[in-house]
Amino acid sequence: MSEPIQHGSIIGGVVATPDLDAALADYQGELGFALVEQGVVPDELARAWGIDGLAGKRIATLKPTSGAHCFIRLIEQPLPSDFVPTTTFGWASYEITVQDAFGWPAKIAGSGFDVIGLPKEIPGLPYFVAMQVHGRGREMLYFNETRSSTPSSDLPFANSPMDHIFIVILATPNREATVAWYRDRLALDVGDTYTIAYSMINNAFGLPSDTMSSLTMVQKGRMPIVEIDDYPPQTRVRRADLGCLPPGNSLVTLMVDSLDGIKADWIAPPAHLSGPLYSGNRSATVLGPAGELLELVERA
Repeated sequence: MSEPIQHGSIIGGVVATPDLDAALADYQGELGFALVEQGVVPDELARAWGIDGLAGKRIATLKPTSGAHCFIRLIEQPLPSDFVPTTTFGWASYEITVQDAFGWPAKIAGSGFDVIGLPKEIPGLPYFVAMQVHGRGREMLYFNETRSSTPSSDLPFANSPMDHIFIVILATPNREATVAWYRDRLALDVGDTYTIAYSMINNAFGLPSDTMSSLTMVQKGRMPIVEIDDYPPQTRVRRADLGCLPPGNSLVTLMVDSLDGIKADWIAPPAHLSGPLYSGNRSATVLGPAGELLELVERA
């Protein structure tokens, strides 16, 4: 059974990809997501995100076969030649709960996914087995097999081989200030802070393997939502081409109880948008403290 939707639940992640047909083959054929709808980005969605040039670009919406109300939207746009994952501020990765993490490298061999981190247990975090991949748009996905909940949060067990996004990772220039923004603006809770040798960060920046980084979980009650990571001083602002989304992991969508109680400078006024993700409810988008696009959808 899927987890109930509540304030702060992750209900979507957007991936920018240079070849929608190839990406669909990867996400459907290799990962097993179900195609919900396909078409072009409508004008009203482009306006809501503050990117008028996005209107008319090809888009496909997928969801896990578990039935969880969490969608991955693939949007076709050129891939900037200078984009390098895990070296810029903004959304760094989507963590997806999966079954049999150790079996996934063989399942996706020969696909458009590059395995950049084989499944392993992380010292200091014995609660899951994690592996990491890059997709065709240089998006990063974590495939996490839950072993147990943490002392302060409940980690979901997958109800299909590839289930739903349950944590989103945010690279930020100021972890403490970003944590406070999510706590104060969105009425979320501050969870545990961990300091680990973060191999994805160390490898991306060519740092010694024992370089330590700190991360803080932002959650609602015991539900984890955003992992907010400290990034090194050489991290750059993520550049988006004119009329395009930020490359890679582009935008995250959260459910909230009410937009009226959110302290945010909306890109455009809250509006009712069509599509399975919105279910007829109001939504609005804001730029977060790390320059991340964050879309909020109001519960019915």
